Amino acid sequence: MDLPHVLLLIVAGLAAGAVNAIAGGGSLITFPSLIAIGLPSVDANVTNSIAVFPGYASSVAGSRADLAGQGRRIRLILPACLVGSAAGCALLLLTPAKAFEIIVPFLVLGASATLAFQDRLRGLVGHPRTLRPRRAAVTLQIMVFVGAVYGGYFGAALGVMYVAALALVLDEPINRINALKNALSAAVGLVTVFVFAVFGPVHWGAALLLAPATVVGGYAGARLARRMPARVLKFVIVAFGTIIGLVLLYRAIT
Repeated sequence: MDLPHVLLLIVAGLAAGAVNAIAGGGSLITFPSLIAIGLPSVDANVTNSIAVFPGYASSVAGSRADLAGQGRRIRLILPACLVGSAAGCALLLLTPAKAFEIIVPFLVLGASATLAFQDRLRGLVGHPRTLRPRRAAVTLQIMVFVGAVYGGYFGAALGVMYVAALALVLDEPINRINALKNALSAAVGLVTVFVFAVFGPVHWGAALLLAPATVVGGYAGARLARRMPARVLKFVIVAFGTIIGLVLLYRAIT
């Protein structure tokens, strides 16, 4: 890699770490950057998954205040998250990607719409306070598992999907839901690191350039997210999700 490629990856890592912590979707910055320096798409996807993990971890550190009191919840949903992530990694390595690439944009746009119209949807499915505990627990496990499968496979806008889904079943402020999203994203990222490091075509030079930058960006982004009013944070997440979904749709049909 020459100097412009190095600088591109560092800037992309900083931006992606911050975006992942605030809204999710940072992979739509780093993934095209890896393509731009000449990596094949699967290699870029695998390398990206490993490179952004440290940023997820630092975003958890940055949002630890909003994770207070959620330890038991995380322990209950962590197994579904880990199993789903492993399944998603297997899908990426063992199956053709084209069909899923077509579905992904609609999943992202659907997640953004779900979050945008959260209050109206709650009127249809019921507010979290009115859901039976057993039903809410089962729904939460399913949402976490499905999101983790997607995260292990591709992962762009995983945070948008998780925030949208969790907000429907958890009676928590969006800042605490966003912090939980950071923890789940970090768990997904940890699985992808182990699986892809052993079985995937990782380009370690590019990953080692991106990773430290995502750490700095992730911590700064998580701190910024804590200071955002709930309405502003929700708007930012919806906006990012919509843009990412449209970009993915464009890529899928061109």
